[in-house]
Amino acid sequence: MKSWYLVYCKPRSETRAQQNLALQQIETYLPTLPQQVIKAGKTSVKRLPLFPCYLFIYFDPLEFSVSKIHSTRGVSRIIGCREEMTAIDDAIVHSIKMREAKMLNAMQLPSDDLLSGKDESKLSVGDKVKFVEGPFKELEGIFEEQSGDKRCHILFEIMGQQKRVSVSRASIKGVEKGD
Repeated sequence: MKSWYLVYCKPRSETRAQQNLALQQIETYLPTLPQQVIKAGKTSVKRLPLFPCYLFIYFDPLEFSVSKIHSTRGVSRIIGCREEMTAIDDAIVHSIKMREAKMLNAMQLPSDDLLSGKDESKLSVGDKVKFVEGPFKELEGIFEEQSGDKRCHILFEIMGQQKRVSVSRASIKGVEKGD
């Protein structure tokens, strides 16, 4: 039976893996996050992978050879592929798709006041934070470090593993100790 599985791709090869898997008629899903980019004085929005080096694939391992997927250009390995394949619950993938679509539809970029750092409480390493916008809205994580003026690194747990994501500082807020 077809299910979603998680593939670990070679660095910056998610799109290559996605294209090569599509040539083999394997359905793929690469969640992306819009990021505002200023280049040569012009502002544009670029879509970056939400989970760098990871790609969701939808297939039946009994009908399609797992070794063919492992040998696909751009693919490193299937996560949880030992004696028995570890499928990902459809609800998780659906939830990510819905949040991504909602965010892309809203596509409201933060105001300059939020980006400039005004009206932001100071966060320290290890502080608990909550996402207030974007695909992780309402999820909680741990503040790891500031990354420049407008971005920061957050640690949070997803699919049983702790992951580090770089997000806009305006997309998170500190959580009170009693919450």
